[in-house]
Amino acid sequence: MNLLEIIQAEYLSALAGGLGGVITAWLTQRILNKRGTFTYRVEHVRVGMSAEDAVFGHVEVTWNQNPVSNLFLSTVRLKNESMNDYENIVVRAYTSDTRILSEQTQILDSPNILEWSEGYRQQLQVPDGGEPNEHQWAVYYGQREYVVPVFNRGQGIQLAFLNNPHADNSPNIWLSIIQKGVRLKYQAPQPEIYGVAQPLAAFWGVVIGLIYAAVVVTTISEPAHIAGAVLVYGLVAQIPGAWAVKLYRRLRELIGG
Repeated sequence: MNLLEIIQAEYLSALAGGLGGVITAWLTQRILNKRGTFTYRVEHVRVGMSAEDAVFGHVEVTWNQNPVSNLFLSTVRLKNESMNDYENIVVRAYTSDTRILSEQTQILDSPNILEWSEGYRQQLQVPDGGEPNEHQWAVYYGQREYVVPVFNRGQGIQLAFLNNPHADNSPNIWLSIIQKGVRLKYQAPQPEIYGVAQPLAAFWGVVIGLIYAAVVVTTISEPAHIAGAVLVYGLVAQIPGAWAVKLYRRLRELIGG
């Protein structure tokens, strides 16, 4: 190797190292400065249904001795997907097609529960000896508002509502958060693999599969062996995709502290 080739090799190494450092710094800043994202999912389970049936006869569901046509348990799970910790987050749950009858709240992985916000509590305040008016009943049956004192990165909250839909269909319960720098995103329930949504795991499994296929093609000469190796990977593509997502999340946590 002559002097010119040595200089060129060192120049290319320095250039590659510098480019790698720039990309790493850019990715780190992207992760650290990423806009706060909260995600939530809702699952509905029918507890009971009142009906007149020719075979089973009269079936009646009651709540606190009051008959109801349908009774659902709706579970809402909210998660802080961002790299930031937040304080005094106000979370509102609301609906337009069911009556929220009772609730249970929990900050996951802790014994703590959530308290109603002061504004919501004042809306439901009834003078001594008085009765709730129609507006207060509408507020109580139609929404809840909580304060999360501390919502750390990666932390989750669970809200469970016993409710009575106005129709026979499953109810709809939504969340709303107004917080600077935070985006709330609804996620439809999806089957998971190793804690990762299957569509996301499948996508990254395909990406890894393309790299794997390129390596196989360049290292194996027998077509039948190439086809077999690619076929075997295709059967389990979601597994490496799921682990790739988990690895990315782990690295993001390490970078974010």
